[in-house]
Amino acid sequence: MKKKTLLTLSSLLVASSLNLQANLIDDAKSSGLVPLPKDQAGVDAILKENKVKASAFSVEKAELGKKLYFEPRLSKSGIISCNTCHNLGLGGTDGVAAAVGHKWTENPHHLNSPTVYNSVLNTTQFWDGRAGTLADQAKGPIEAEPEMATPAKLAVAKISSLPEYVAEFKKIYGKKGVTFDNIADAIANFERTLITPSRFDDFLNGDEKALNKEEQAGLRLFIDKGCTACHNGVNLGGSMQAFEVAGKYKFANIGDFKGDANGMVKTPTLRNVAETAPYFHNGAIWSLKDAIKEMGSVQLGISISEKEAKSIEKFLLSLTGEKPAITYPQLPISTEKTPKPEL
Repeated sequence: MKKKTLLTLSSLLVASSLNLQANLIDDAKSSGLVPLPKDQAGVDAILKENKVKASAFSVEKAELGKKLYFEPRLSKSGIISCNTCHNLGLGGTDGVAAAVGHKWTENPHHLNSPTVYNSVLNTTQFWDGRAGTLADQAKGPIEAEPEMATPAKLAVAKISSLPEYVAEFKKIYGKKGVTFDNIADAIANFERTLITPSRFDDFLNGDEKALNKEEQAGLRLFIDKGCTACHNGVNLGGSMQAFEVAGKYKFANIGDFKGDANGMVKTPTLRNVAETAPYFHNGAIWSLKDAIKEMGSVQLGISISEKEAKSIEKFLLSLTGEKPAITYPQLPISTEKTPKPEL
């Protein structure tokens, strides 16, 4: 009889645990957390939902875009590529507080390079949200003097001087061939492929064992503390939100960035956040736990203890996803017509 009672209690505990897990999945979804799409059709569905316009995806465009993403000749110096600041081996970032560009110029606003992974799923691009699409975003750093410093006309001239590229652009884009818009479009198509599914997505999709007890406890805290007010959606961020809602950011004096005209700032995605230090728009905080505590004070007006920060951090570590395999492309050889680099 005693053995039967123990078995019954054990069964009840297991059932209770499973119910808590199922409830947590429901609560996460109710808080606006969404699993990553599983294919490009899913990406299109999210873009449509976010009212973001993009050209039709194709593997050919993405392959061309991959070459251009790693193409240093798109910079005036011939040594900086998209991958310089958005390094695919470093979580899609550069690992420094403020981006460094042409002639070792630090970003004039002391802005940190956001990750390129999953960036297609942001509702907006750049810290101030000034670009709505990845293609528009791609143009900015190429032309910006403190970054790649290449005017659109020069970028087209460089790519047009390489017969291999000319043939690819003609095959994909027809008579228009090499244009600045098409260069950016190809890069954006490659960046669309940089999706990083994680165990958290498995959990949201119903696998109750995908997150361990510590990670689930951290997720519960993340929801209960109110973090999902800004870090929600498929990217747990990526939309424009008010900043310094409840308090003053203690490193606000580093750089002069104040957000958009309304003081709104693009909320960083938390996907792969363990790989994207330093944190905040000016890269002033290097510890993920410290970033969690600071967000509690600045955005929520609450004090998050060391123990709570460690718990939330456990959950955030589960957002480190599987990266797509990227083979470094072999780029076309320069010709006599290729504009020379200017260091």
